[in-house]
Amino acid sequence: MRKLRESSPFLIASLVFLLLLCSSHGALISSRILEQILVFGNNRTANYLTTEPYWFNQTLDHFSPYDHRKFSQRYYEFLDNFRSPDGPIFLKICGESECRGIANDYLSVLAKKFGAAVVSLEHRYYGKSTPFKSSATENLRYLSSKQALYDLAVFRQSYQKTLNAKLNRSHVENPWFVFGVSYPGALSAWFRVKFPHLTCGSLASSAVVLAVYNFTDFDRQVGASAGPECKAVLQEITQLVEQRLESDAKEVKLLFGASQLKNDGDFMYFLADAAAIAFQYGNPDILCGPVTKAKKAGEDLVEAYAKYVKEYYVNSFGAGVETYDQNHLKNTSLDGDTADRLWWFQVCTEVAYFQVAPSNDSVRSSKVDTRYHLDLCKNVFGKGVYPDVDATNIYYGGTNIAGSKIVFTNGSQDPWRHASKQTSSPEMPSYIISCHNCGHGTDLRGCPQSPLVLEGNARNCASPNAVQKVRQQIIESIDSWLSQCQPSGLPHPWKMPCV
Repeated sequence: MRKLRESSPFLIASLVFLLLLCSSHGALISSRILEQILVFGNNRTANYLTTEPYWFNQTLDHFSPYDHRKFSQRYYEFLDNFRSPDGPIFLKICGESECRGIANDYLSVLAKKFGAAVVSLEHRYYGKSTPFKSSATENLRYLSSKQALYDLAVFRQSYQKTLNAKLNRSHVENPWFVFGVSYPGALSAWFRVKFPHLTCGSLASSAVVLAVYNFTDFDRQVGASAGPECKAVLQEITQLVEQRLESDAKEVKLLFGASQLKNDGDFMYFLADAAAIAFQYGNPDILCGPVTKAKKAGEDLVEAYAKYVKEYYVNSFGAGVETYDQNHLKNTSLDGDTADRLWWFQVCTEVAYFQVAPSNDSVRSSKVDTRYHLDLCKNVFGKGVYPDVDATNIYYGGTNIAGSKIVFTNGSQDPWRHASKQTSSPEMPSYIISCHNCGHGTDLRGCPQSPLVLEGNARNCASPNAVQKVRQQIIESIDSWLSQCQPSGLPHPWKMPCV
């Protein structure tokens, strides 16, 4: 591991005024690929606290005493707020997409407040942290949440040793705190459960800790978040599209700019995701406004929805139609973005989250059913690949997770919240941020959740006070749990005034 860069507390004051737009990279944010946040301008470093990569020599298989192979894993560090030598270290978990840096969301505010260093490790197999030269199914055997958690643990220990060497000390532990949103939110919670001695606590934002085989609650929440009027229009649109598929599939797919989706299930999944994203990421009016207006005006609803899909979901939001093409998912080359295939492998082996249509009152098409998902897993990865959700939930606990010092947060409009822990306990508080556009990761991202706003500013949330109230609870938990990690008799560096 490379040596840490020099930092000075005198830099903090000047850096407070650096205003960076937070996001990460971007081809797709969809409900099937949980977290690939848009970056407008691709490599614009102003979108991040840092984009300077470092490399760590990681173990390929943590569970084998005989396999000693290694691979290079990318990570980032941001030390400008670090109150050396005893400040806390915030470990921000990267998830199921390329990790191009440390984005400037609300975590940067927390880092300033607590005088924390921020480090972020790219998830194995994603981005530049790939162990093999292809993503053939046989090469994906080491892609799992279990291996990823060990990656984080080994990295955390090595980084602490490197910091100690830099500070010319030994056997000293800085207080660590772990953060994550969505799948990384689940990893954050699971890390605290599996390695409680390595972190003072965890923030599990929109953490999908429950593996779900038939995730019908996802579609039900889309309908609830849409409201009765918009929901009814969306249901009518689904029915009309299905009718046009029967009469002229080529024409209707062309209308949506999705001619390459030969499989009708892939096409209907694409349309279902386009709707779900509006509620998941805090932009409900962008969808419901035009389609309900078209309904009242007696206009063609399918054309109105197609306009939304092409102009917003694809062009503005950045979703790629090819992401829904199973032929694309079968591509094992590492050229281009491989995250689609990689995440589907995790879906098809560990967590499922099959967003199937409920048996009645569904917004999405009934073509998006269990058989569609199982066929996709078989078609893309081969026979015998299917998600053992029971084993996953037994291993981690699902929503009955048995841990401590974990904060769970969810947005009221987010369909994913039904795979998260939504009930509080003294050791694991859970908060629902309720407002019209409070979705996935609102506590760290503000509103809308994509594209992210500077430092997760909540001013555009329908209820900024609801966001601030939960953020205050988070701050109090972090403060308390960090204090409990600090050796008795020593001052808490994050409570010291800024120089």
